[in-house]
Amino acid sequence: MIPRARRLLCIALAATAATTAHAAPQAARGFQFSVIGHPLQHGRDEAALKRAIAEAAQSDTAFVVATGIKARNEPCSDKLYAQRHAVLNESLQPMIVSLAGSDWSACINSAGRSNAIERLNRLRELFYVDGESLGAHHLTVTRLSSTAKFRSYAENAHWEYSKVLFATINLPANNNHYLPEAGRNSEFEDRLVANRAWLHRLFTLAERQKMQGLVLFSDGDPGVTAEEGFSLLPSFQSKQDGFAEMRKQIRTLAEKYKGKVLLIDAQKGAGGEPAIQWRGNVGHLNMAADWAEVQVTPGAGALFSVKGSNAEAQ
Repeated sequence: MIPRARRLLCIALAATAATTAHAAPQAARGFQFSVIGHPLQHGRDEAALKRAIAEAAQSDTAFVVATGIKARNEPCSDKLYAQRHAVLNESLQPMIVSLAGSDWSACINSAGRSNAIERLNRLRELFYVDGESLGAHHLTVTRLSSTAKFRSYAENAHWEYSKVLFATINLPANNNHYLPEAGRNSEFEDRLVANRAWLHRLFTLAERQKMQGLVLFSDGDPGVTAEEGFSLLPSFQSKQDGFAEMRKQIRTLAEKYKGKVLLIDAQKGAGGEPAIQWRGNVGHLNMAADWAEVQVTPGAGALFSVKGSNAEAQ
């Protein structure tokens, strides 16, 4: 028989060891995620989207992000939306859907007028009904719509994976859907307010949780890594650069952030292999292929790198 005092001491030591083991911080592990570069937008058919999903399923990827669901010249119909939802939901890995401007901001009704807001709201009802991703395996996400003030903006979502924060942000490629018309540009202005609050929340969370990196997925390229004075407008016309405020805010927040910031958009870029371009701690990835894998190595100097490309890691 073990004396009662010794037995109690053994129990206490075992409990302490278990508590210490449970409390010890787990080292962030390396992983990769896949991005589908919106092949539909670049003149491919639905078969290309299905192939990209199938190829991603064959890799050891943590999750997949699809940057858009339809091409500009495809109908903005409930039928097509539901069809693409079914295709994306067949992914074996968790599937995150990041909206493209071709999905909603380019939509017109039978009278030839913009139907963008109504179609955006319909997409929100179909794709963002709860706090989970699509796919056979679900990933829990937090949506901007969980905040009462921004309850409409369910397409903006964030999730964490191995000390890296990931998020989608609705920035359509057609000049951020800025409409050069008289009066208040209501959709653009309201979404700008929501996106400002969203970016502030993301960077605050990344700092507070000591995330090693923050990855943003969007349709349009806000030009964060471009030279000063850069404008996404094709010429120096008397039009507002719809990305100007987002570009300024991301740069300002990134300067104060100790980790890496990677922006991934659905624009095809200059062609060739996908490559990350860096400006300080901010990287930018144009999708030059139907899909790509990004390797994440927490704790390493090269946090992000594109697998199988000539990208410069950082």
